[in-house]
Amino acid sequence: MNAIKSTTFNFPGQTAIYNGKVRDVYTIQDDLLVIVASDRISAFDHILHEAIPYKGQVLNQLAAKFLKETSNIVPNWLIDTPDPMVAFGHKCEPFKVEMVIRGYLAGHAAREYKAGKRTLCGVQMPEGMKENDKFPQPIITPATKAEEGHDEDISREEIINQGIVSEEDYIQLENYTRALFERGTQMAAEKGLILVDTKYEFGKKNGKIYLIDEIHTPDSSRYFYADGYEERQAKGERQKQLSKEFVREWLIAHDFQGLEGQTLPHMPEEFVNSVTDRYIELYEKITGEKFEKADNSNIEQRIEKNVLACLAKVH
Repeated sequence: MNAIKSTTFNFPGQTAIYNGKVRDVYTIQDDLLVIVASDRISAFDHILHEAIPYKGQVLNQLAAKFLKETSNIVPNWLIDTPDPMVAFGHKCEPFKVEMVIRGYLAGHAAREYKAGKRTLCGVQMPEGMKENDKFPQPIITPATKAEEGHDEDISREEIINQGIVSEEDYIQLENYTRALFERGTQMAAEKGLILVDTKYEFGKKNGKIYLIDEIHTPDSSRYFYADGYEERQAKGERQKQLSKEFVREWLIAHDFQGLEGQTLPHMPEEFVNSVTDRYIELYEKITGEKFEKADNSNIEQRIEKNVLACLAKVH
C-alpha cells in the first residue's frame, strides 16, 4: 500500500515550510496555510520509522468534519479541504500552550497518579481513583508547546504569571476548551463512544482567537467504547479504546518509551496494516460513515494538482 512520509512541494506564493511530527505546513504569502496530513505516526515524541497508509486521510477528514461541526462554538482556521490529505486556511499566531482536557483518569494522568501524584498542572485529583475512572468534572491540564522534544506540563497560574498567555485570553481559551469538549463528548456518545481526553490548540489573527490544527482525531484524543465500560471498570479490566495508545503499548512491549539509550523499533508490515485498520475503524465508528479510500497510486501528484487548483481559485 502506498503511503506518504514526507513532502517537498513548492506552491505558488510559498514563503515557508515547516515539518511537524505528522503535518507538513506550507505558508502561502505569509497569510494562508496549506497543511498536508502525512502518513507519519509519532509516539513518545518520536516519529516512527514506518508510515501508516491512509492515516493522513483519516486525520484530515476527521479534523475537517469536527472543525465544521464546532464552528458555532469558536471560529477556526479552516477554509477548504482541496484534497483528502490537505487542509487550507488562515495562518494564525499560535498560543504557546496546548489546552489538554481530561474527563477520565487515563494515559499521562493515570501514569502520574500511579506514581503517587495528586496534583497535575496545579489541578487537584481526588483520592481513591482507579485508572480510567471518570473525574467528577473534566480537568484542564495545559502543556507548553515544545519546538523539539517533550511538551511539558504547566499550570494555569504559571502560564499567566510567565506572560505566555494573557489572563483575558487564557480565560477565553479555557471557556472554548470546555465548550468544545462538551460538544465532542455529546457527538461521541451518539456513536457509542466516550471522549476520554483531548487537546486543542488556538491561535490569533487580527486580534481574534481561532481554533487551529486538528480536533477530536485519534492523534489528539482518546476514545473508549461506551458499551461495557462500567463492567470493565468494576472488574478492573482494560478499557476497549480507539486511540493511538495501542501503538504506545506496542512500543513499550518492545522496550521503547522515548528514553535515552532506547532504540526505536521497526514495526512489521502486519502491525502497520493493523494500525491502518484501527484508524479506519475509528473514522467509521465516530462518523457513522463508510471510509472511502482515496486513490493512492500517486499521492504527491494528486495533492499537487488539487492544491494548485485551490490556490488558483483564491488568487
